[in-house]
Amino acid sequence: MKLGISLFGVLAMCTAQAAWADVPASAALRDGFIAGKLDWSAVEARAKEEGKVNLYYWGGDDTLNVWMDSVVAPAMAAQGIKLNPVRVTATKDAVDLVLAEKNSGKGVGEGSVDLIWVNGDNFATLKQQGALYGGFAQRLPNAKNLEWDPSDQRALLNLRDFGVETNGTEMPWSGEEYNCSVNSKRVADADIPHDFDALKAYLEKHPGKFTYVKPPHYIGNTFVEEAIYAHNPDGTGAAPFQQSLSEIKPEELARLIAPGLEYLKSLEPLLLNGASGSPNYPEDNKAIDGLFLNGEIDFNCKFGLYGVAKGLSTGTYPEGAKQFVFPKNTMIKNKNYLVIPSNAPDGAAAMVLANWMSSVESQASKLKEVGMPSGIDSWKLNKTDADLIASSSPGLVGVTQDEMDANAAPDTNATLVNVIKATWLEYIERHNPAPIAQIVAEAYKTAK
Repeated sequence: MKLGISLFGVLAMCTAQAAWADVPASAALRDGFIAGKLDWSAVEARAKEEGKVNLYYWGGDDTLNVWMDSVVAPAMAAQGIKLNPVRVTATKDAVDLVLAEKNSGKGVGEGSVDLIWVNGDNFATLKQQGALYGGFAQRLPNAKNLEWDPSDQRALLNLRDFGVETNGTEMPWSGEEYNCSVNSKRVADADIPHDFDALKAYLEKHPGKFTYVKPPHYIGNTFVEEAIYAHNPDGTGAAPFQQSLSEIKPEELARLIAPGLEYLKSLEPLLLNGASGSPNYPEDNKAIDGLFLNGEIDFNCKFGLYGVAKGLSTGTYPEGAKQFVFPKNTMIKNKNYLVIPSNAPDGAAAMVLANWMSSVESQASKLKEVGMPSGIDSWKLNKTDADLIASSSPGLVGVTQDEMDANAAPDTNATLVNVIKATWLEYIERHNPAPIAQIVAEAYKTAK
């Protein structure tokens, strides 16, 4: 692979040119740009030479798929790049491909995956395996649309992904907050629960009218984590769960999560089909949406900040649906990101796409057409751009943004997630009679 003429022009002005003489073009571009020795025009020139970008993302949302084809693809074509959207059923599939290629010896410029829509434990896996491109994010032109100042608490979601430091290796793309909706035609306002005790009391009067997505699906994991936060025996909510696996001993984690898991176990007979001894835990968001639409359950808890507005407009939510605060002070909020693997074949094109995805134009379009929350930070925008983002929102139904913000909580550290979901599967699904401390200790061995 040879450097293109446009990149040679820039490299000639770089004092490090001699050191790069025998380095492949993709590595030279990456190292030079991240080090601040190449400017954005060099990236754009190299991206046109590469001519394509392979974006791997979860393809389970038809609206998102249409947006990718009708909006993102033309935007990339205008910059001389062909978008190749690879729709996977699970993000882990893309991560596994990257790691398989890396382990087979494929280095920078030699893999198949350019960009992945990712967060949480998948990001942690890539970081742990040394499979990340490098700290490109804060060097992109549209990094100006995000808060990076570590002294500003609002920067936390850009600097840490499920408690794991991003170090500029991810570009924030979208935001989310776990929330619940209720069919107000079936449930009076006075009966809407706002904490776990109230939920259990409601189900004792109306058994079977609630369930949650089955772990290890991330929507189910999140509900479990919120129950654990709310039942933290020390009353410190999410705080201790920001530690990594290496920072918290298994016996301490077991002590902290036991009350929440015991609550969830006590809830089982009250869940959908729970009276039969086999509660119905839906497999994914589409499955739980169907139960909610059909009136089999009265509440629907999942990610999707604008899910009610979107569901009402598409007919996939019942007419009386509205959002409500649940559980108070422990509604997990996070962001999701675009990450470039270390062996990306088209690293420059991946950076151009990541940069466009974090533009005001792209974010407003995604918000309006897909209903996915903005991943950029409104306080970093000028008034015109901030107003465009606000006016593009489908809107909340039944709650205000202030209420959502006031009850937000950070996600669990990604390194703890596998231990928690493994413990749920053993203690709740498989009815393992062993003490929770023993189950957690075994899960630690696998996680490490």
